[in-house]
Amino acid sequence: NHILTLDDPRYPSLLSEIHAPPFILFISGNIETLAIPGLAMVGSRKPTHSGLETARKFAGEFAAVGLPITSGLAIGIDTAAHVGALEAGGKTIAVLGTGVDTIYPMRNISVAEKILENDGLLVSEFPLGTTAKPENFPQRNRIISGLSLGTLIVEANERSGSLITARYALEQGREVFAIPGSIYNGAARGCHKLLKEGAKLVENIDDVLNELATFSANLQAYIPSAFSKNKENKLDRDHKKLLECIGGDLITIDMLVERSGFAVATVMSILTVLELNSLVKTIPGGYVRI
Repeated sequence: NHILTLDDPRYPSLLSEIHAPPFILFISGNIETLAIPGLAMVGSRKPTHSGLETARKFAGEFAAVGLPITSGLAIGIDTAAHVGALEAGGKTIAVLGTGVDTIYPMRNISVAEKILENDGLLVSEFPLGTTAKPENFPQRNRIISGLSLGTLIVEANERSGSLITARYALEQGREVFAIPGSIYNGAARGCHKLLKEGAKLVENIDDVLNELATFSANLQAYIPSAFSKNKENKLDRDHKKLLECIGGDLITIDMLVERSGFAVATVMSILTVLELNSLVKTIPGGYVRI
């Protein structure tokens, strides 16, 4: 456990640059994680199943290349982001609207414990014993964005608190990213609003990493694995050909055979390799590209 004042050399430099940084930070966990440039991921407390899967997948991929994920430990997208990072063996930081000894919501106590067990952090500007109050959560959002090089929004309606975090990120001169959704999905309207206002559209982690590398000169020094060649570049010609036949909509084995011209056995063999490389996944009735 640590208490950092604004003049402490261990105080995170990114956070010290924002307007009205917290004078005091209460911290539980591995304080060295604060020194690594990270990404904030936030979104709806009532996401769709697709939104949860997207947050979990993206957080896992970012964490796997060494990028810490910062979020707010709220139910929904925040929790999925923390869990995705943990499942990938990465680090994650939870910024609380309570004291670090008062986990809210209580259902996330086990998530908070796993964060600490995996060299992550619980961070708060509120003293120990502070309980959950509605006004605390918008206030803590400036810390979520302030600790991060950029903020990625995954599903948010037009009145979502996640848009407050995005606004803070813009005011702090940080990058804002958004993942688009269906035009019929009300939970995606906040993301679409941000995209109309100039947020960066994200389809894969490279969309974020390339922007952050431009923004931060020392990012590649901290996480060089994030900039290794894409997995797709390591595939041979047949694997690339079959992958090009697969899109975001369900495709059956028969359709793949017809489109690729490969035998069924060849298609099955290549699909196994693509699945192992997390480039496609099996769903009922066929396959989709990830």
